[in-house]
Amino acid sequence: MTKRTSAKHKLDRRMGENIWGRPNSPVNKRAYGPGQHGQRRKGKMSDFGLQLRAKQKLKGYYGDVTEKQFKATYKAAAAMKGDTGMNLIGLLERRLDMIVYRAKFAPTIFAARQIVSHGHIRVNGVKCNIASRRCDVGDVISLGDKAKEMALVIEAQSLPERDIPEYVATDGNEKVTFARVPTLDEVPYPVQMEPNLVVEFYSR
Repeated sequence: MTKRTSAKHKLDRRMGENIWGRPNSPVNKRAYGPGQHGQRRKGKMSDFGLQLRAKQKLKGYYGDVTEKQFKATYKAAAAMKGDTGMNLIGLLERRLDMIVYRAKFAPTIFAARQIVSHGHIRVNGVKCNIASRRCDVGDVISLGDKAKEMALVIEAQSLPERDIPEYVATDGNEKVTFARVPTLDEVPYPVQMEPNLVVEFYSR
């Protein structure tokens, strides 16, 4: 597992948006960038700047995935039939840590990655500790016995700010099935994501 080295809320302030829709995001109090130049008036952003920003936002949303992993996911999406941007979103949503997050087994994507890496998640009844594992349609993701009692999991399940999407079918509070690969408009992003700009960034 790759360790996240930067403070997760810095991304919110850098982008000026509440990326994960959390009530404790600093953007809710300070809607400008971090640092001494954060309140400077910004000029018009170049096409490259817009593309880079779209990539950083999408990459950050999925738990600050490393550039190497994210680029590999893009290449896999480009090799598939159909729209590359849609394929990219589909592959990112198939990550095990993201399905755990969508299922409300964890309050944040970072917590989801942690409970996967600590061996608290089962895929089709088998323990899996690889957060980036790509799940298939029909895979059953469930909590391990210890995880069912964890305060983190109980807290996540009571969070009011997000709902479990339809492509993650629930079976009680401890088990979900990855029902289908979602399209962009089905994914419950709190902010607008622009995978088409990410595709433009990598295809320069």
